[in-house]
Amino acid sequence: MNQIPLAERMRPHRLEDLIGQEHLSSPSSFLHKAIKCGNVPSLILWGPPGVGKTTIANIIANEIKAPFYTLSAVSSGVKDIREVIEKAKFQLGVVLFIDEIHRFNKSQQDALLGAVEKGTIRLIGATTENPSFEVNAALLSRCQVFTLNPLGRSELEAMVKQALDKDIDLKKKKVELQETEALLRLSGGDGRKLLNLLEIVIDGINQDPCVITNDIVTEIAQQKVALYDKSGEQHYDIISAFIKSIRGSDPNAAVYWLARMIEGGEDVKFIARRLVILASEDIGNANPNALLLATNCFEAVKIIGYPEARIILSQCVTYLASSPKSNAAYLAINQAQALVREKGDLSVPLHLRNAPTKLMKDLNYGKEYKYSHDYEGNFVTQEFLPDEIKNLKLYDPGNNARENELRKYLKEKWKGKYGY
Repeated sequence: MNQIPLAERMRPHRLEDLIGQEHLSSPSSFLHKAIKCGNVPSLILWGPPGVGKTTIANIIANEIKAPFYTLSAVSSGVKDIREVIEKAKFQLGVVLFIDEIHRFNKSQQDALLGAVEKGTIRLIGATTENPSFEVNAALLSRCQVFTLNPLGRSELEAMVKQALDKDIDLKKKKVELQETEALLRLSGGDGRKLLNLLEIVIDGINQDPCVITNDIVTEIAQQKVALYDKSGEQHYDIISAFIKSIRGSDPNAAVYWLARMIEGGEDVKFIARRLVILASEDIGNANPNALLLATNCFEAVKIIGYPEARIILSQCVTYLASSPKSNAAYLAINQAQALVREKGDLSVPLHLRNAPTKLMKDLNYGKEYKYSHDYEGNFVTQEFLPDEIKNLKLYDPGNNARENELRKYLKEKWKGKYGY
């Protein structure tokens, strides 16, 4: 079996060979003319998954023979951007392709601005989201936006026919394509997913002749694909459904979406990492044991791996889904960070400052500080916030048994301060 996926093997290298997107590939189109004369501007390719965004970026690189760098916004940061820009200073006409550019935050997108404006790099960004909302206006104004259309039935069927006719590995097998409905339906209009599903089905049949029907496609897809694409849009849809099911206290739905990811070959550490985050963000102090269990789950699955890791994940998922929920700690840090950005670096009150030197002691650093353990109940009233924001409540315990206990404790100690 060829280790390179069929979709990658079939990726065209010339604009004329691209199936679909005729408004971009026709000889009269702006993009076609720009590529042929080697004068491609910075641009954003916007369209659904699997319709040709990455393919067009690769075609541009192949046709204009320019130095070509690729980054994924999922795994790259400002450091990676700067490394490419630094290399581009010593090369001519560098093209930087950024997949899923909408996942870059403002600072990451801002890091591209100067290089794009000066022409140090030609940026090609690919996105499934409306760039008007997801790409900074300053960066967007420096790029030409091209919209890619969904692939229609005839185009998807043409991709299947082309693969069967031209791919060397598939031509060695006697494939009889009797029905295409299931292939097209399960691909969801995603050309990459369609071709890779076709290859999985052919390998799954493993007979001569290889007869493809709707029933066979459905059966093999359910067994081997689980309708889950680790690198595609469904990856994010399923992890979203998974997290929302746990947050919504539905262990049944949560363990189903867990199974979808496991059957699809999802990285066990990716799943466990998300559980650690959720245990703090969505459960928090309503059940502090949730974070302990999720952390232990993460460490355990790293050691165990599949297939047994599925049991550990299931235990953790069902426990988290069945736990009381609170996002109070999450809201508290969000509000605190927003306050820091709004107010800037407020001075630390003198009585809270460290005083390691005589000069600092002479300046009254730490002078008025009261050591809590010297007082009854290990508590004494004093101010811990800067004067500008004193008495401001940032943590509001949730309405659950555990946090009601915390609220009662805080109310007893602070006696109305902070609104407790």
